[in-house]
Amino acid sequence: MSTIKVMSAGAVKAMVAALGAAYARESGDIIDYAFGTAGALRDRVKSGEPADLVVLSQSAIAALAGLGLVDPATVTDLGRTVTGIIVRAGAPQPDIATPEAFRQALRAARSVAYTDPKAGGTGGIMFAALLQKLGLAGEVNAKAVLGKGGADVSQLVADGKAELGTTFISEALPVTGVVVVGPLPGALYNTNTYTAAVHARAANRPGAEAFLRALTAPATRGRWSEAGLEPAFPA
Repeated sequence: MSTIKVMSAGAVKAMVAALGAAYARESGDIIDYAFGTAGALRDRVKSGEPADLVVLSQSAIAALAGLGLVDPATVTDLGRTVTGIIVRAGAPQPDIATPEAFRQALRAARSVAYTDPKAGGTGGIMFAALLQKLGLAGEVNAKAVLGKGGADVSQLVADGKAELGTTFISEALPVTGVVVVGPLPGALYNTNTYTAAVHARAANRPGAEAFLRALTAPATRGRWSEAGLEPAFPA
């Protein structure tokens, strides 16, 4: 029995934890998780915090590989997240069928929740840029309710603290009390790939490699899809 330290972005937490539980039962290994935003975890790795397997956004893993902090030969895409719009269960669902309809929904909402870009969350950084593109940054941010991550954003909506929210659909699905209205429409549609790599100084490299194989086993593709993630590894 050995311990595998896994640092993982919240966008894929549901699947990493679920497949990790199955792996732990079968292998007898213990998985020590550290979940957070991709940006915050990237910085923790850069600062020297040890890990065996690192699961972050594709761009964050590429940055760590460039610094020699993860093994480039082990870099493996896991799944693609889709940005969606959520409301509280039972609440009226806004029209988001077109980019203009979505723009009007943002303007009409009394409050809008999304991940604080300063927390390092990929979804929050993306949405902040989208608001700038739509010319709504000032108007929406004046009524924004910022969360620490996608799960936090979903909970804010479920608790009625925000009328409308945006986060990765994979982070909203596990939260009771929210409904996914749909993905961003038309040209605003957004996906982000999450990628794993073995830490360059992994204390338990065999365990990290074995768990990575479990995460990308072809038989798991259906579970990734059910969790709101598009599998990014071969069938």
